[in-house]
Amino acid sequence: MMHVLAETAAATTRPPLSQEQLRHLYKQNSEDSRKSATRSGLWIAVAAYLAYSFTDYLFIGDVVQYTMTGRGAVGVSALCMLELLLYRKAKADTVDIAAAVSVLAAYLVWLLTAQMTSIKEAFSYYMVFGAIFMMSVNLFFSFRFPVALAASATNMLIFIGALFLFAPMLLLHKLILGAFCISCFVFTSYVNLQLNRERYKVFLNAFEASLQQAAAEERGKALLHLSNTDPLTGLKNRRAIDELLQDHWQRWHDHKIPFAVLLIDVDYFKHYNDGYGHLEGDRCLIAVSHLLRRVASASGSIIGRYGGEEFIVITPLQTLERATEVANTMCAAVRALAWPHEHRRDGTTVITVSVGVSYTRDATKQVEKVIYEADRALYAAKAAGRNTLLVFDPESAQFADDSEDIAATLKIALQQDLVSLVYQPIRNVQTGKMDAVEALMRLRMLDGTPVSPAKFIPVAERTGSIIELGRWAIRTVCQNLLATDLVPVASVNVSPIELKKSGFAHYVEATLEEFSLTGGRLALEITEGAEMEIDQDVVRCISDLRSLGVQVWLDDFGTGFAGLSWLRLIEFDTVKIDRSFLHDCGTERGKRMLLDIIGLLRNRGVKILVEGVETIEHQRLMQQYGINQLQGYYVGMPVPATQLEASNVLQFNMISGADNKRLSRNGQ
Repeated sequence: MMHVLAETAAATTRPPLSQEQLRHLYKQNSEDSRKSATRSGLWIAVAAYLAYSFTDYLFIGDVVQYTMTGRGAVGVSALCMLELLLYRKAKADTVDIAAAVSVLAAYLVWLLTAQMTSIKEAFSYYMVFGAIFMMSVNLFFSFRFPVALAASATNMLIFIGALFLFAPMLLLHKLILGAFCISCFVFTSYVNLQLNRERYKVFLNAFEASLQQAAAEERGKALLHLSNTDPLTGLKNRRAIDELLQDHWQRWHDHKIPFAVLLIDVDYFKHYNDGYGHLEGDRCLIAVSHLLRRVASASGSIIGRYGGEEFIVITPLQTLERATEVANTMCAAVRALAWPHEHRRDGTTVITVSVGVSYTRDATKQVEKVIYEADRALYAAKAAGRNTLLVFDPESAQFADDSEDIAATLKIALQQDLVSLVYQPIRNVQTGKMDAVEALMRLRMLDGTPVSPAKFIPVAERTGSIIELGRWAIRTVCQNLLATDLVPVASVNVSPIELKKSGFAHYVEATLEEFSLTGGRLALEITEGAEMEIDQDVVRCISDLRSLGVQVWLDDFGTGFAGLSWLRLIEFDTVKIDRSFLHDCGTERGKRMLLDIIGLLRNRGVKILVEGVETIEHQRLMQQYGINQLQGYYVGMPVPATQLEASNVLQFNMISGADNKRLSRNGQ
């Protein structure tokens, strides 16, 4: 993650502000608050000033009519002037100066009217109240220090001048009161200075916090954009498209707002990569993606890269003809691009695309069904010769659903020995030895036709057959691999339905006891991409499994939406990073993304296993990143248990050594 943060931090770095600029910014930002504080302060000060008429009545009652008249005139004038300035949107400095002048005027008027009293002895003590006016400009208001200092100094001079002119008071008393006034001036001015400094510090802290928050928000936006964007084409990636599909599906489910899905595949792209190289292949995909994005935008559609050379478009479905028109436009636009492809061997010499179209209808019960039907239409378009489009037609025999046949086969699969397991090695980078294997289920129909796990696993989950198949897989692994010490650890994929099924943990415990195995030799893999609620039953089941010592792994990390929640709730022994992140390492952005994920997992303290290692370059990159365990066709193909000892690839250390020798001979 540090790479991304560094990149976004560099993008949001602002030039440092000088002290003068910061002061100016502080003054600008505090304009409204200062005017509001001065307004509140002056209204309260006038109220208190008028209320002090009661002390005039008590101490110098013979002139109270004059003092009260003066207080009223000054108070009303001050407030009228204040409101006029605020109405005319005067600056805060002007408002503060006006308020300070009002305070001085109030003191001077009171002093001139009060000193007319005949009760000279009382007034000689009463004069000390003049310090209140000095305190108010320094403490009661939020005046800036120069204004407060000037006002309080003027107040002090008025006080000392009045003392000097007040004949009835003894010199000693004048000196005492003068010293008191000067002390108040020094003390209150110092406090005002500190308050102003503290306000400025608060502003600086708030300003710095706002900058940090803004930078964090920008980094967050950049990370969100990165996590939702395909690094090669700049289109939305599969994660983002899946979220948008869910949104469109919800609108269809709630408000019957239909949409269509277009799956677009670049024809013979493998031949293009083989003939022109992967760099040219990337250039081709970028050009096609930009073209498709323009067409999609013109039709109000959303486009993303769904993997490899496949793109997906979500388009509003006013009519099926409209969706077909968009698909036709995309096919024609790619043909018009005339991007050379001399390695097709089908009579066409330019890049073309095949498109499968599906759409929502009343019979559609799941969003996955829309994608499945688009994929079947795409497959049919490619089988029909490519460079064309087909719309899924539920009434056509061409698109007959074979899931019923698969469901029927699954019911008898174990009895008829139609299901089997193969095992893919998980190798240690340092030793080249096989640390573990992953059990992968295979199914064939009665006529021997193999069925892809992508087809029969969803059917097994939907029909409930996965419960029996999953338990058979666990028992077979324990009996054939672990009990015979063929491998140190074996992992089995676990369906969400199995974890929610009561008694699953007890079955695992009984199986381990049957073959006298420790729990640590069995690993159960939870796929992040699976749609599984993190409810109490699931968490409790995982907790029971961990209490048996069984390892719990998180599979395909990064492909779903709940991965971070799982990491927060469950202490996984191993996290398997999805192959797509390794295969995106052809770009710097892809490498940074993979490093960010590795850093996150290392901070969580879990073991890291990277899937999809298919080349020596993948292996070397993972060694460079410090990954200890790898899985993929380069380090081990899935094979039956009988072929695990006679490895179907060179030993890992032999591969590394041979490659290193070859590189040395080439001078690399």
